[in-house]
Amino acid sequence: MAILFVFSGLPGVGKTTLAKALAPRLQAVHLRIDSIEAALKTSVLAISPAEDAGYVVAAAIAKDNLLLGNNVIADAVNPIEITRNIWMEAALGAKVKAMNIEVICSDEAEHKTRVENRPNDISAMTLPTWDAVKRRRYEPWKKHRLVIDTFEKPVDDSVDEIVEAFSQLVRYGSY
Repeated sequence: MAILFVFSGLPGVGKTTLAKALAPRLQAVHLRIDSIEAALKTSVLAISPAEDAGYVVAAAIAKDNLLLGNNVIADAVNPIEITRNIWMEAALGAKVKAMNIEVICSDEAEHKTRVENRPNDISAMTLPTWDAVKRRRYEPWKKHRLVIDTFEKPVDDSVDEIVEAFSQLVRYGSY
């Protein structure tokens, strides 16, 4: 049975790093909102800002892949309940389980360093400044989720933690 992995967290906490490391381990499709929104921006439609368009497109692609039996990783900030619910609707529509994963960096100085020094691997995207990250609206989670703190934790250890929670979800129905 396919599973939808819904990553969330502020920019610079390590969502994409974890998603890229996890995807081959679970043979999962990696859907990165930043890539989709950059493509919308550079398309003939020149959609910028993308508002909800990137999320809506990604959720549709996620559902299509889940219906094919593919695991899917949704890699997005998912800052508010509305965006998080888009993924739950895709999982429900495909009749699969979803695993919410909130990625954090508990050390503010380290988080700031990551935001200020990370490379930009998508040319059509402008990375947010530390001030923009700090001002960003990010609602607390109301639903159950796995919290992964990437501060002083190797990527492989975080991925192992997600894989273990995934195994529990498959075996027991919860993590």
